Amino acid sequence: MLRILLFLLLMVSSVAHATTILIVGDSLSAGYRMSADQAWPQQLAKHWPAITVVNASVSGDTTQGGLQRLPTLLTQHQPDLVLLELGGNDGLRGLAPQLIANNLAKMIRLAKDANAQVILTDIQLPPNYGRRYLDKFEAIFSELATTHQLPLMPFFVAPLIDKEGMMMNDGIHPTAKAQPEIVKQVHAFLTPYVDALAQ
Repeated sequence: MLRILLFLLLMVSSVAHATTILIVGDSLSAGYRMSADQAWPQQLAKHWPAITVVNASVSGDTTQGGLQRLPTLLTQHQPDLVLLELGGNDGLRGLAPQLIANNLAKMIRLAKDANAQVILTDIQLPPNYGRRYLDKFEAIFSELATTHQLPLMPFFVAPLIDKEGMMMNDGIHPTAKAQPEIVKQVHAFLTPYVDALAQ
């Protein structure tokens, strides 16, 4: 009887400390024009079978949309780590950089208040948006990372742009063929933080 009780206690303890990663992004993480299984978050999850990877990314989402969705996601999944990959659609619409920064800052605070570690993804826009806007937009992510003392993951699309077959015709979205390459980048960057959570 005692052995059974000890076993049950160990099981409850392991479930209680199971690591959950929540990815809140847009079409770059949602798997635009491909099946969910092809998208990099689902492929990333295969590298960590003992970890729950929740892909809450929505194609077309903005920082405002992510901000509205985040409280429910935090309550529902109680993540240990939140990866924020948002801002691209805001930039493509030419929204004010300060508005984008404010929305992301609120998301960061919400996740931290929920005792989750936050990792921010750097985002870049196509060069045709003008240097003045691009400078202000691209500064958002490094400044937020510095202010809130967050790891800043490099923009995972950047290494793919000039590689054949890696980008869709729109020049914005990676293809299904590119997803394993994204997995390699994200896995390498996140592994130290995931390992630290398991300790």
